[in-house]
Amino acid sequence: MGPYAKEELLACVIARQLGGARHAAIGASSPIPATAAFLHQHKDAAFRVSLQQRREANPLTEGSRELFDLAGQGRVDVFFLGGAQIDGDASINLVQAEGRRFPGSFGSAFMYPIVPRVFLFREEHSARVLVKKVDFVSARGHPAALVTGKALFSWQRDRRRFRLESVHPGSSAEEVRANTGFDYDVSPSLGVTPEPTQEETELLRTKVAKQIEKDYPDFARRVWG
Repeated sequence: MGPYAKEELLACVIARQLGGARHAAIGASSPIPATAAFLHQHKDAAFRVSLQQRREANPLTEGSRELFDLAGQGRVDVFFLGGAQIDGDASINLVQAEGRRFPGSFGSAFMYPIVPRVFLFREEHSARVLVKKVDFVSARGHPAALVTGKALFSWQRDRRRFRLESVHPGSSAEEVRANTGFDYDVSPSLGVTPEPTQEETELLRTKVAKQIEKDYPDFARRVWG
């Protein structure tokens, strides 16, 4: 790993996938996707970010109802989803796993199929999280990609199957395979995920850090001091 935090790498991985997008809506408790969105915004000033976590001047004045309305009208084209479990069919489980209950599906079953580019994100990459079949299907759709703490996967819509595109620095293809509970294809051009550039690192540690600190102070303090 280079002289950067893992969170910075993951934010860069996500931000690089956002080219051509117009508007990203980000749910609560999603500091890394939020960081990625703001990073991309500094490269594309027309890119809009609506952050549910925002404590002041929240653009979603009516909360989730307004978010769902915007998505239904086609005015949100990027959204992020995670889950206690994610399986090889791109289904997510937000309800129950390993005997534990979680907050629930909320609007995921609506947002997943209706937003054009949904990114699945889970920092933990383990066979406990990335399973062959989820215990409960909270939502299912066609994701733009799956980003984990170890790798980047694309989604093959025609095959309904993930494909490993790159492995993050510090991990290996063998480690990814051993810690993934579902089967997947491998890109012929599989390589190492590019590290953050100097420009990306500078933006993250200055302008983006100030934006994130307002709504995720603990996260900002941990990553950037």
